[in-house]
Amino acid sequence: MRILISTDAWHPQINGVVRVLDMTASLLRAGGDEVMVVEPSMFPTVPAPGYSEVRLAVMPGRRLAGMIEAFRPDAIHIPVEGTIGLATRRYCLRRGLPFTTSFHTRFGDYIEKRIGHGVNLAYALQRRFHNAGNALMVQTPTLERQLAERGFRNMTRWGRAVDLAAFTPCREDPAFDKDFLNLPRPIFLYLGRVSAEKNIEAFLDLDLPGSKLVVGDGPQLPQLKARYPGVHFTGYRTGHDLARHFSAADVFVFPSRFETFGLVVLESLACGTPVAALPVAGPADIVGDAPVAVLSEDLRTAALAALHIDRAACRAHAESFSWDECTAEFRANLLTIPPVVWNLGAAPGRSAA
Repeated sequence: MRILISTDAWHPQINGVVRVLDMTASLLRAGGDEVMVVEPSMFPTVPAPGYSEVRLAVMPGRRLAGMIEAFRPDAIHIPVEGTIGLATRRYCLRRGLPFTTSFHTRFGDYIEKRIGHGVNLAYALQRRFHNAGNALMVQTPTLERQLAERGFRNMTRWGRAVDLAAFTPCREDPAFDKDFLNLPRPIFLYLGRVSAEKNIEAFLDLDLPGSKLVVGDGPQLPQLKARYPGVHFTGYRTGHDLARHFSAADVFVFPSRFETFGLVVLESLACGTPVAALPVAGPADIVGDAPVAVLSEDLRTAALAALHIDRAACRAHAESFSWDECTAEFRANLLTIPPVVWNLGAAPGRSAA
């Protein structure tokens, strides 16, 4: 197939959405598909309000149309409701082309957290965006149920997995120095975006022994560093360094309430590090009944109890999540809707879908 992924979330952004899309595109190509990713660096951009590291394409419509028509995809997927996503959606609707979308961010809950209102309007805008497509891909049964209650339609499943080669239990390597952080133990880690919607203060306010470590960057970082001088902040880490920090920690504490999945939970487990989290959608779907995490509204009790979890069991649980299966699921979803039909002349080098 010739597959177009038209996304506002892409490198150099560091987040779960980018990792999911990058892995999916790589595995599709490895399986013989031709994949084109339309992303912000292809256009003039401006920083997103409040998120300077996220760039938004400026008026991408005309150039985007030319890219789509030159590639002539069999399937079009739009994962993010940004300027590129909106322009691609508009292009498809005007020409009567089928397309799929996927749900990655609970903007309504995030806006409610930051300004205290706007949740219904935000969900209404997202619902309008996604319901126009032929299929909306969601990660978990819980998310599907919650979105259905808000009027989202045409949902199908697209699961998640973890890169088991990149996220490894480094502690098992004799050469690994688990004390490279030089912090008193136990070490309780938060790794991810440092922003208000992640509810990080719920972790930083806990009375815990040892050390608290925050790995990541975001708009709330300066404020939290000033408020919590006893917490160790490292800023951004990438690549193998993420696995080193996960592995060096004794517990990964994840205080977010508004995740669609929570890929970092799975990455922590892949590194052999147990998890303490709230009993909410995302972490609850990942963990299930497996003895690899403690989910509780009492996050302090959960963090202390997680110290006693078998690290080998954490890795074994993560290994049950397969990227090959997830990519096959994504591709199968594309095949359930009508293929894009082009009337622009013979498509050069076109392969059968």
